[in-house]
Amino acid sequence: QVQLVESGGGLVQAGGSLRLSCAASGRTLSSSTMGWCRQAPGKEREFVAALNWSGDTTAYADSVKGRFTISRDNAKVYLQMNNLKAEDTAVYYCAGRRDSNWYGRSLRFDYWGQGTQVTVSS
Repeated sequence: QVQLVESGGGLVQAGGSLRLSCAASGRTLSSSTMGWCRQAPGKEREFVAALNWSGDTTAYADSVKGRFTISRDNAKVYLQMNNLKAEDTAVYYCAGRRDSNWYGRSLRFDYWGQGTQVTVSS
């Protein structure tokens, strides 16, 4: 059974930065498409960023483009978040596919983490 565990969330002032990390256990996801999604209170879960298995193809939601960067190494997937805004406040979820299929800006993931809270104060 695959488990994704996020870390790095917290409280930050508007304009600040946070770096989220995601570690997988139970199965290697080094050949899988990975991503980050978020859900704000009272809203549906939305796509934030995705990265293909080799790390050379990315996709971002328009709302975070130019401010967030997704990356990966052999062990983890990261989301560097800069110039944070109050509207970025949400629970952020790491997500992964069981294969390397690429769907761009999509919520088509097979595995989900438990989420980490990001709160941006204005």
